[in-house]
Amino acid sequence: MTLTRIALAVLVAFGLLTPQVLLGQGDGRGQGGGRGQGGGRGQGAPAAPVNLPAQPTAVALPTLSAEVTGPGPMFDSAPSFAPGKSVKEFKYDVKEYWVSGTANGQPYKTRLVVRKPSDNARFSGLVLAEAMHPSGAAHMFESSAVYSMTSGHAAFEVVVHPQATAQFTTLNAARYKDFQLAQGQASEILAQVGSLVRGAQSAALVGGNVRKMVLGGTSATAATLVAYLPAHMVYRTPDMQRIYDGFLPNSRGDVEPRVDVPMILVPTMNEVNGPGNSRRQDGDTGDNQFRLYEFPGMVHIDTRDNVRLKPNPCARPLITLPLQAYLSVALHHLFQWADKGVVPPKAERIWITRDNASMMALDENGNPRGGIRNVYVDVPVAQYVPTNTPANPPIASADPRFIPQLCGLGGYQVDFPQQKLKQLYNNKQTYVRRVTQRLEELEKAGWSLPVYRDMILADANKVTF
Repeated sequence: MTLTRIALAVLVAFGLLTPQVLLGQGDGRGQGGGRGQGGGRGQGAPAAPVNLPAQPTAVALPTLSAEVTGPGPMFDSAPSFAPGKSVKEFKYDVKEYWVSGTANGQPYKTRLVVRKPSDNARFSGLVLAEAMHPSGAAHMFESSAVYSMTSGHAAFEVVVHPQATAQFTTLNAARYKDFQLAQGQASEILAQVGSLVRGAQSAALVGGNVRKMVLGGTSATAATLVAYLPAHMVYRTPDMQRIYDGFLPNSRGDVEPRVDVPMILVPTMNEVNGPGNSRRQDGDTGDNQFRLYEFPGMVHIDTRDNVRLKPNPCARPLITLPLQAYLSVALHHLFQWADKGVVPPKAERIWITRDNASMMALDENGNPRGGIRNVYVDVPVAQYVPTNTPANPPIASADPRFIPQLCGLGGYQVDFPQQKLKQLYNNKQTYVRRVTQRLEELEKAGWSLPVYRDMILADANKVTF
């Protein structure tokens, strides 16, 4: 992904290339208002009205094209993987299609991308769905890639934001000239495409029958997910079944309305430290099958593997805590809940205080107390802070129009000096042993997935004393 394309994608996402500003990089409280964590407020036009049926109604299935193989290159919406952990290494196919139909009374034609095991026998029967982020990213797939592909889960993304299409035609006008999207169509498109993927076309699209499918979203697409929830209660497949079996909003402070399937909300330190952090209680029945999972050290956007932040355009070192290792914990519990009825554990939330500049209560090492623990804060070698600032002077490749918001959402880490490391652990062998012991405890409790063990222990072994 070139720096020019990255800049274009971010500018489109933040509304700087269109008359309408697209909100979504903050707490996501609405479809045209609300305060962003990077500062600033969406000033776009009001969202187009969406007309939902009064009673449960089967959606019309969209028309699916043959696989799109040209002309020219495909837009890559998932370039950010841990080293050696891409779709190629996991033997996954990435296939692109056009889907077309009518949504909210207007025609549309948009892009569908499916990621699935090349060997259909490996398909787990579970699917992670998402609207593509307006910046051009399949963030939910990127942020769970190792877990999802190790498990054989399929994933799909669909473009639902009209503002997002400019970056496609800028890359390859010949391939993407047929986009047709309007405001107010997102929810019905998500329902139609979801129904298509889990219906008669499932074997051709994802490699087999879909047992369960969940809808995820982060930041702007968490807002898209929340806007979809009223539609979830009335849109149905052709045989009048639910379309999505669970929801996973991430990088969002709160979520309403309540629905009749499991939901796990994953705010980050940016939301917990802001005015919109959730007070909603966990529940196990009816319209409150709900968990709120807060992970100390996790910030609004991935800063470890995100190619959109390479080279680092921010003033301080980016957080290297592996966001995907912990978002995947939430996704795994959601799949188990939706698929097998395994009710996930409840979790302590990050402690809140009014005693310092941070709303989060911090421990002696400057990291949040409470929340779902991980080795990076329980056996720490760094402090994790939720808000970074742009480099000054800016790096040559940085565009000053979007870097302030990316850095504000990305956070930074302060590595402990050698003296403190020796005070805490004496030597590297003791430190690695303590990380290993704590990791085993967290895995047994369900708060760390064994598939990330090697990655986490490799981080520990990189620390020098």
